[in-house]
Amino acid sequence: MTSDLLRLVTAGSVDDGKSTLVGRLLYDTKSVLSDQIDAVLRSSEERGLDNPDLSLLVDGLRAEREQGITIDVAYRYFATAKRTFVLADTPGHVHYLRNTVTGASTADHAVLLTDARKGVLEQTRRHLAVMAMLGVPGITLAVNKLDLVDFDQATYESVRDEFVSHAESLGFRSDQITTVPMSALAGDNVVSRSDRTPWYDGPTLLEHLETVRPDERGCDVGLRVPVQYVLRDTDYRAYAGQVAAGSVRPGDEVVVLPAGARSTVTEVGTPDGPVDEATAGQPVALTLADDLPVSRGDLIAAADRVPELAAEVTATVCWLAEEPLRPGARVLLKHGTRVTKCRVPSLNARFDEQQLVLERDPECLELNDIGQVRLEVADALPFDTYTDCVATGAFLLINPDGGDTLAAGQVGDTLSAVTGDG
Repeated sequence: MTSDLLRLVTAGSVDDGKSTLVGRLLYDTKSVLSDQIDAVLRSSEERGLDNPDLSLLVDGLRAEREQGITIDVAYRYFATAKRTFVLADTPGHVHYLRNTVTGASTADHAVLLTDARKGVLEQTRRHLAVMAMLGVPGITLAVNKLDLVDFDQATYESVRDEFVSHAESLGFRSDQITTVPMSALAGDNVVSRSDRTPWYDGPTLLEHLETVRPDERGCDVGLRVPVQYVLRDTDYRAYAGQVAAGSVRPGDEVVVLPAGARSTVTEVGTPDGPVDEATAGQPVALTLADDLPVSRGDLIAAADRVPELAAEVTATVCWLAEEPLRPGARVLLKHGTRVTKCRVPSLNARFDEQQLVLERDPECLELNDIGQVRLEVADALPFDTYTDCVATGAFLLINPDGGDTLAAGQVGDTLSAVTGDG
C-alpha cells in the first residue's frame, strides 16, 4: 500500500548515466510492463551487452534515440510500499536548461548525477545553482559509474566533499544534502545495497528517497486563488481556480485584486460538491455574497493578508532564449492567470554560478544566464515575493511576437541569499 507523494527532478550532464538510473529505478521497483522489459532485454542482447541497457526504458522519443540525449522533460511515475513518486526526468545538454528549470520548479527533491571519473562539472554547478535559486528543499548527489573506478572509496569521497562544499556555499544546509555512491548500470546502491562498497554505510538511493521529508516551500501568506474561469448560470456565479496558498471556508472575508473589492465567501464548491474547507492544491469554485466584477486573471486573497499591488519590482530571472536580454526589452509577463505588458528597464546583476559571485550591471543576459533585473508592468499586479509564496511569487516572461517562453522568474532578490551579497 502506497502512502505519500514525493515530486522528484533528476538532472546531470550528458552521459552521466541519468537515463540508465531512471530506468534502473523503474526496473527494480517493477514499475514497467513485462513486454517493455522483454524488448529491452532483446535489444541489449542483440547489441552484445553484458547488462540490459535500461536507458532504453526511458529514451522513448525517436529524436532522443537519434541524438543519444534526452531533449524534453518526461514525467515518470513509480511507487513502493512506502511512497509514490512523480519523477521529472530533465535533459542534460546545456542548451536545454529551460527544461531543468521547468522540472525543478515544482520538485520536493532533486537527484543530481555525476560520473565518478569526471567529478563535479560545470553543468553540475549550474544545475545546483538552479536548484538553489528555485528553493528546491533537498538535494541528493548520485556519484554514478563507480564500477569504472573499481568502487574506489577515495574517488567517491573526493567528489562528495567538493559537491557538499559547493552546495553549502549556495545556502543548502548539511541536512538537506545527501550523497550516494552507485553504479546505475549494475544496480549497486540504487535499490539494492551493494557488497562492492563495504566502506559505505548510508542508505541506497531509493531507501533515502522513501524517507526524505523535505522542508515546506514558502507559502505562509494566507489565501491565494488565481481566478481561471467565471462560472455563470441564471442565478449562479462562481469563480473557479486552484487554491495556490492558504485555505478558504464559507464566511471568510476576501478581497479581489487588482480592483480591491471586498466580499465574503458563501460557498466553497469542489468537483465532489460543497465543502467546509479547501486547502492549497485543491480546485475550487467560490461564490461570494456580493455581485462583483470578477474576471479571469484576478486574484482572490485573504482580506487580512493582502499582497502588495506593484507596477515595478526587482526580480530574479533565468533567461531561456537564444536572443540575449538587454535593457529596454519589451515582453509579456504571465503571473498566475493574468498576462500583461512588461518592460525591462535595467539589468542589475548577472550570477556567475561557477564562482558564486554577482557581476554588476551586465550589458545583457545570454542563454541560460541567471540574473537580477528590474521590471515595469503595464498593470499593477498583486505580487508576493518568491520566498514568501512560490505560487504567487513566480512568473514567466513571454515573447509578444511568437508567444514562446523567454524566462522563468521570481519576484524578489533570491540571488543575494545564494551569494551572500547584501
